[in-house]
Amino acid sequence: MFSRDHSEGAAISTGSVAIDEQTERLGARIRSFRQARGLTLVELARLSDLSHPFLSQLERGHARPSMPSLERIARALGSSQVELMAGAAEQELPSGPPARSSVVREHEGVQGPFGGGQARILVRADTPFVPMEFRGDNLEFGEFYTHDEDEFLHVVSGTVAVDLADEGIHTLEPGDSLHYVGGALHRWRSADGKGYRMFIVKERRADA
Repeated sequence: MFSRDHSEGAAISTGSVAIDEQTERLGARIRSFRQARGLTLVELARLSDLSHPFLSQLERGHARPSMPSLERIARALGSSQVELMAGAAEQELPSGPPARSSVVREHEGVQGPFGGGQARILVRADTPFVPMEFRGDNLEFGEFYTHDEDEFLHVVSGTVAVDLADEGIHTLEPGDSLHYVGGALHRWRSADGKGYRMFIVKERRADA
């Protein structure tokens, strides 16, 4: 769906016509997140360091973002690429009364970048929480992430160092869990130089 090697300025644009339904749904999801956080397009442009015209076209489904551009937008919204992509996919669910259950098989679920690794969304429905399977092998912390929602981590395999800024670094081993409130600065990396796997549950804003 997305170009991985083009800058925001080289993103595909079709003027006044939506590129395709998936791109249109993604734009609508970005607009929903932006409005839920009380941001104007101008403010989102400043926070993401992308142009206002590009974001306007993107929200209307008239432009397709590169993966680096989507990452900048997601960070500015306190979200992630995989959550924006999953949010767009949710709109493909059939209309009618909501299902009482949701099954996601081993090789199913929207997948994409999250927190320096790759995450897989483990639910199909628009639930009050977003459960994810996360896999990473990054040796460096990278930039801090922050969002309004609470988040819960549970380490399944490997050893993970979680940096909570002023609250210090927690080293988590298999079976260990960590919860932090919305607004907390956080980032993580491998603590032993090997790959790791976590189960992450992120609160979902009711208005996003």
